[in-house]
Amino acid sequence: MPESPARTTPDFPDALLERRFDLRDETATIAFGERFARAIDATRTDASSERFTGLQVQLIGDLGAGKTTLVRATLRALGHAGRVKSPTYTLVEPYALDTASGSLDVYHFDLYRFAEPAEWADAGFREYFDAGAVCLVEWPQQAGGLLDVPDLMFRLSLPQDASNEEEGRVLNARAFSEIGKSCLERC
Repeated sequence: MPESPARTTPDFPDALLERRFDLRDETATIAFGERFARAIDATRTDASSERFTGLQVQLIGDLGAGKTTLVRATLRALGHAGRVKSPTYTLVEPYALDTASGSLDVYHFDLYRFAEPAEWADAGFREYFDAGAVCLVEWPQQAGGLLDVPDLMFRLSLPQDASNEEEGRVLNARAFSEIGKSCLERC
């Protein structure tokens, strides 16, 4: 287990779009996950959008920031009716979904337990990112610079003026691709 899961993220190009969402409680986080799921589906079917080749979303935030809550809400809104487990120990949980826009593979990764970036390469996960799937990656910084630039990066944190951790969270979203920008515009 890493001493500090605060490994630095690689330098990314300028974002095509940045937005801030104030998530005042768990209900607001779930509502954002539902909007994000609708945005994914709409982006896949939008004729003006380039062909959907997959979506990589990196979720960054401290323990308890709401990353897994957001992923669960997104998966449920995409049509997953079963249990949504955190992949902390399995590293990845796959989901084959039937959405309004057709079949969709979603992979939920949690890289918290990686002690060094080489574990990412050794795990053989690259093929998941090249298959036209949605890859939701918690703790991407644990892979160092081995992950490609994401389509979207969601950073969850406490508001700067928060005195109580139970209050809300702030989601700072950055889009680095046209597909990511299209999704973010719909959220």
